[in-house]
Amino acid sequence: MAKFFVVGTPIGNLEDITFRAILVLKNVDLILCEDTRTTQKLLQKYEINTKTASYHAHSKTTKKDFIFKLLAEDKDLALVSDAGTPCISDPGVLIVSQIREHFKNEVQIIPIPGASALISALSVSGIPSSEFIFLGFLPHKKGRETLFKEIANSTRTSIFYESPHRFMKTLASLEKHLGNGRTIVIGRELTKVFEQILSDTPAEIIKYFEINKDKMRGEFVVIVSP
Repeated sequence: MAKFFVVGTPIGNLEDITFRAILVLKNVDLILCEDTRTTQKLLQKYEINTKTASYHAHSKTTKKDFIFKLLAEDKDLALVSDAGTPCISDPGVLIVSQIREHFKNEVQIIPIPGASALISALSVSGIPSSEFIFLGFLPHKKGRETLFKEIANSTRTSIFYESPHRFMKTLASLEKHLGNGRTIVIGRELTKVFEQILSDTPAEIIKYFEINKDKMRGEFVVIVSP
């Protein structure tokens, strides 16, 4: 039976990878990467010489057929994203779904746990984590304000990702809907050299980034208290 490994990789610090992940990546027949150039930095550090191929949100149907052919030949494959655990707010979920539908239980799909930005941020937030809602990246336009209203009314912790160019608008929307009675936690550049974690009201977080515009870099994890 062919094996398809979903392998968690570091979100920043390249040392945040498991021994098991390294062993799997060394022994599979092919590694499917979101960006082969990004993955090569990790592979070179751990002297992994396995062949790579790209698989991303814009991959054509021919790439799916290529993956299916290898699995039908009992080849073992690994799927990695540029950072973190594949298929979590990540296009890799499509190929996993397609493999399950096409091969049923004839291909073993195996998770190799690893880093996750949302879990890393939540673990140091001090915000209740027994129940939470993960929203991935918020929609750019349609339904965005409705979602902020839902976050404001939620009795569960809410977590989502945001990019630098929409971050200040997001903070303004949170201030509008949450007021100053709620805490938000911002995780930025997690596990990297300039890692930063801030906890305060939306208004105070806005003030901080208005003063420290040089910190508006990298992707952000936003956690909203229930």
